[in-house]
Amino acid sequence: MEQRLKAKLVLEDGSVFPGYSFGFAGNSSGEVVFNTAMNGYPESLTDPSYYGQILVTTFPLIGNYGVPEPKLDNGVEQNWESNRIYIRGLVVNEYSISYSHWNANKSLGQWLTENGIPGISGVDTRMLTKHLREKGCMLGKIVVDGDIDWYNPNSDNLVEKVSVSEPKVYGNAERKIVLVDCGVKNNIIRCLLKRNVQVLRVPYNYNFLSDDFDGVLISNGPGDPKVNTATIANIREALCLNKPIMGICLGNQLLALATGANTYKLPYGHRGHNQPVRLKGTNRCFITSQNHGYAIDAPTLSDEWEVMFDNLNDGTCEGIRHKSKPFFAVQFHPEASGGPNDTEFLFDEFVNLVNQYK
Repeated sequence: MEQRLKAKLVLEDGSVFPGYSFGFAGNSSGEVVFNTAMNGYPESLTDPSYYGQILVTTFPLIGNYGVPEPKLDNGVEQNWESNRIYIRGLVVNEYSISYSHWNANKSLGQWLTENGIPGISGVDTRMLTKHLREKGCMLGKIVVDGDIDWYNPNSDNLVEKVSVSEPKVYGNAERKIVLVDCGVKNNIIRCLLKRNVQVLRVPYNYNFLSDDFDGVLISNGPGDPKVNTATIANIREALCLNKPIMGICLGNQLLALATGANTYKLPYGHRGHNQPVRLKGTNRCFITSQNHGYAIDAPTLSDEWEVMFDNLNDGTCEGIRHKSKPFFAVQFHPEASGGPNDTEFLFDEFVNLVNQYK
């Protein structure tokens, strides 16, 4: 019988969760967070918003459909949300060594090994999730042999590490959208291109104000929004142009900061494909995909702005909009990949605003 290599997850509060190594047989350290999605691990692992984090999956079986090849279409990787893995480690209950899917070309363990990312299986991830819900997200490390220093990703400007280094153009259309890349997911680009616009993807600190554009979309990304002072300053100036602006996830927080509102760190964040949000002032509820650790402090919004969506689990602000101008943002992911697609219509709303104000 094959001997499995032992490993352990160590949390900064001293908790230890033993298990078995799969993927890269090495040590890693980062912030431990949990995701409640039932599928979509290739998309989650390549989401730049997970930079510096050790991901815990609450769904008990991971790896059963392998990993697909990231084929390019219009210059954008399909099946992945970026061109690489961004997590620093993966924690699962049961890892499926055998995989079966028509689109897969390798196993999850092989993919992790190729990218130097350790995984640990055999952990009671639901007990671990309960611990993180009670104590809050904390630093942790996967240890296979010896030890490793703690790494706190929140001490770095993470957006700087995941943004593109120079502008890049996708598509060719009359309407031009500036996409401020703070760690953008590929499906945001796909959703825009599907609506017949040209996308100018620019670095997070790029001054786009003198460029030719019809609207601005501020992307998702990792870390504390307050450290992105150059991005916030550019957004503040863009608001004076009265061109449509849409924000997603971190983009929601950055837009709020540009208006003078405040943000704060959540105890354990919202991560998963099953977060219920309500359109403010109505009983319309949507199931959304989310991945963030910070939120807008709604009472600090100015009188010109209002809450657009709220979270039905904890009441946190899930989106904002200007009361009279074409500016809005959401904390969740309307481009959700994989799913749910309840709120993809928000891209239609944005492009309609762009056409209206052109």
